[in-house]
Amino acid sequence: MSDFADVLLAAGPAADLPADHDVFGRLVGSWRVRNRYRASAESEWAESERDWIFSWVAGGRAIQDVIVGSDRGDEPVIAGTTIRAFDPRIGAWRVNWFGTLHANYGALIARAHGADSIRQDGSELTPDGEIPLRWNFSDITADTFAWDGWSSADGGRTWWLEQHMDAVRTE
Repeated sequence: MSDFADVLLAAGPAADLPADHDVFGRLVGSWRVRNRYRASAESEWAESERDWIFSWVAGGRAIQDVIVGSDRGDEPVIAGTTIRAFDPRIGAWRVNWFGTLHANYGALIARAHGADSIRQDGSELTPDGEIPLRWNFSDITADTFAWDGWSSADGGRTWWLEQHMDAVRTE
């Protein structure tokens, strides 16, 4: 019998994934992240360092990531994982965040937004209810990217920046 990780991980994208639809493949690898987070639009920013690891999974039909770090000391904690799978029926990626540390779960739809950005729109289920969210990868190069997490407290009429990450490739 095979090991779970051996079966889950893939060496690259599936051969039938159209190259022009592979918007997340360039993120595969390991990244060091400077993370800035605030709990509300009025809150002060908290800063921390994280590691963000992306890998092809499920026969190269999806990309999974895991963020490792902590806002509460030096002990690394896995905050959660995201799985992104291309859905040819809608010509976009379905993105599901499983925030196991704080019991928040997101479902988004992602598409390329220009040559160096990816926009993801959806909602997040938190212990306090469901809120609209928008996640943007921007300024993507071979060795760096930025990520912004936007939230809305009024059903999407206005947005506030909840989280910002600057990433530098380590592998």
